[in-house]
Amino acid sequence: MGDPKYPRRAWRKPKRPLNYNLKMDELKTLGTFGLRTKRELWKAHTELSRVRHQARSLLALRAEDRSKKEPILMRSLARIGLVSPDATLDDVLNLKVSDLLARRFQTIVTKKFEFKTPYQARQAVVHGHMMIGERRINIPSYVVTVEEEGSIRFAAESKIPERLEKRRQDDRGSDNEEDDHEAAGSDAAEGAEVKQQDVQNEQQQQAQNDGDTGSEQGAKNDAVQNAETAPAAENAPAGSSSQ
Repeated sequence: MGDPKYPRRAWRKPKRPLNYNLKMDELKTLGTFGLRTKRELWKAHTELSRVRHQARSLLALRAEDRSKKEPILMRSLARIGLVSPDATLDDVLNLKVSDLLARRFQTIVTKKFEFKTPYQARQAVVHGHMMIGERRINIPSYVVTVEEEGSIRFAAESKIPERLEKRRQDDRGSDNEEDDHEAAGSDAAEGAEVKQQDVQNEQQQQAQNDGDTGSEQGAKNDAVQNAETAPAAENAPAGSSSQ
């Protein structure tokens, strides 16, 4: 077994840790689940590799031996919520590291109590604000069973629930203000459109009135000109017309 002070390492590094695509995927996973270091991710990969190895070993056994040992593995995985009770070994081989990280105490607390980030949930867990039943759990990587998931709660002396409720109220207030601003902006836009339409109608009416006034003035000028030319035609000598 070795010295208890120096236990065997429970994780293995990837073969190419400096691969760019691998590094980007690891950083994304760290941010999504709020992991502190890549060592926590490597531990999850090692544990998942162990479970897959057991599943492959069972597939290689004879039917009699497999029928005895397979239910033991499936019950243990169903107990922590990794697979459904009626799952098969193929479902075990299809598991991903995200499925295992989703059963961490930190991740479940983040989803259940709607923390803003998983790192806030991690801080609440580490500082002893979270409990499972009557037990105070301060280990973020603790794997929560299906039975324990419903009994997760805040400690009685914790002030975090009040702060979370206050933050939700502030978020609702900011959302209402944004809705009011949007409604006011839409009303202003509609008012501007109506005002612009009224101005256009007034301009069209003014142009029409100006056209009618011009036609009336032209008719008057034609009448005056005809009236002036009529007496001149009457006073003209008769011989001029014969000529």
